[in-house]
Amino acid sequence: MMKLFASKRPEQEGDGQMAVRAEGVWAGYDGRVALEDVGFEVPRSTIVGVVGANGSGKSTLIKVMLGVMQPWRGRVRIMGKEPAAARNLIGYAPQMEAVDWQFPVSVSDVVMMGRYGRLGPLRQPGPNDRRVVEQALERVQLADLASRQIGELSGGQQRRMLVARALAQEPQVFLLDEPMAGLDPSIQHELVSLFESLRDEGKTLIVATHDISCVTCCFDRALLLNRRKVAYGDPSEVFTQENLNEAYQSHLILLPSQGSVYVDHHHE
Repeated sequence: MMKLFASKRPEQEGDGQMAVRAEGVWAGYDGRVALEDVGFEVPRSTIVGVVGANGSGKSTLIKVMLGVMQPWRGRVRIMGKEPAAARNLIGYAPQMEAVDWQFPVSVSDVVMMGRYGRLGPLRQPGPNDRRVVEQALERVQLADLASRQIGELSGGQQRRMLVARALAQEPQVFLLDEPMAGLDPSIQHELVSLFESLRDEGKTLIVATHDISCVTCCFDRALLLNRRKVAYGDPSEVFTQENLNEAYQSHLILLPSQGSVYVDHHHE
């Protein structure tokens, strides 16, 4: 298989300040546990891939970091603050299912929604807000579709629009829930290049994804979840046969290919 991604940047801890810190987080829905005693630290200027099976707690963890869901126990800090106090420091791209794609708004309207936390009391965008939206659309290569109704976009374009909305928030920390699912390899490569450039600008990115190969090649750290933290650290140390079997609760075969890792279910 062709390796599509460039090598990841060597990890740099800088002054040791943490962009994200989770301590003993328990959370769930209607008494059902979704996260169990999860803790980890993310240095600034780092890309972390959060990986696990469906129902492993990836989206729940992002909701807790956003502050829209309160943990039962434990705590999260974003840039040293409680999530509710760090709202203007966070950029969020939800899963596709969270959006009403038939709603009559344009691509630029949705990206402008990322500016609402920075608008004045009248909620009227100014020249700077429009400039930020234009730049965000350019960075995800959607500038020529700014006036298009969002339901007319392809699936890949819709995902990039959600990333553009997060960019328009001008955050320090990006929380991205499955931003690469269903993208063509060339578009995925361009999006990963954008993530790397944001990291090099000092941003921190937490990316929920099923793409183990991409995390292995391009991300600085991996968090492997199965309600609890199975492993966290350098992807080459996290994605071992033992850890993946524990995370996915089935026997998996690792298929190394030109520095990447591909995972197939083994059928008896």
